[in-house]
Amino acid sequence: MEPRNNVTYFVLLGLTQDPKEQKILFVMFLLFYILTVVGNLLIVVTVTVSKSLDSPMYFFLASLSFMDVIYSSSISPRLISDLLFAENTISFQSCMTQLLTGHFFGGSEVFLLLAMAYDRYVAICKPLHYLVIMRQWVCVVLLVVSWVGGFLHSITQVITIYRLPFCGPNVMDHFLCDMYPLLKLVCTDTYVIGLLVLANGGLICSIVFMLLLISYGVILNSLKHLSPERRWKALQTCGSHITVVVFFFVPCIFMYVRPAKTFAIDKSLSVFYTVITPMLNPLIYTLRNSEMLNAMKKLWGRNFISLSR
Repeated sequence: MEPRNNVTYFVLLGLTQDPKEQKILFVMFLLFYILTVVGNLLIVVTVTVSKSLDSPMYFFLASLSFMDVIYSSSISPRLISDLLFAENTISFQSCMTQLLTGHFFGGSEVFLLLAMAYDRYVAICKPLHYLVIMRQWVCVVLLVVSWVGGFLHSITQVITIYRLPFCGPNVMDHFLCDMYPLLKLVCTDTYVIGLLVLANGGLICSIVFMLLLISYGVILNSLKHLSPERRWKALQTCGSHITVVVFFFVPCIFMYVRPAKTFAIDKSLSVFYTVITPMLNPLIYTLRNSEMLNAMKKLWGRNFISLSR
């Protein structure tokens, strides 16, 4: 399937054209990316190795961290490189690849966060049946469904944009390839296409966000029946999940639950949920989780001592 266009590459205007600001942003985003990769891989390795974290909640947390690494890696290295070398061009095929991977892993995270909310609902509201309901194969199925949902979402987006005609304008006022900035460059009416993007992206985010709010509302309401110790532990876990959900979904809903137009604030919001949120997730989950902190201290403290001998 060949795209119907005369455009072979796009010019990304990026976040700023000021050389001094580019250098500052280069250092800042490079640091953010390193923290994102190190922090999330630290969680993946800790959960994989530590027997004390052998539970569905940490299985999903490690999966989320792995997705964050790939999701961030599909966007941040390109952004960092453009800020350093000021070569803000991207080929048409590379643009489509970035669009596919970004929406694939971003969409998968949307569904995975829903699976994590279901896990917490069962653990808190049906504790006696938790091990029966959340068996290993159930967790694997939920993870696979998340991947499949993300793939279907992303491939629909890419097929939609790939078949549209690009006949001349190739300057994109953004730092990444996304649906609405690309639709501005299409040489045809995009009203119907914008509605399809809204249905595929914005509607999914809105529905999942509402389901998450309802599920956590039910969970928080059930906490009054728990002992003070269990209530505090549940509040810590749910508080971490709710924080991640808000950080991820609020910018996404603003970006996609609207007509196919671009606004000046779009780039700042895109930075937040593509760069900042994947970096914050490890901090949110570890600093508010005593089990994770203890497992990290035990595992990495032991390895550090053995290396220093």
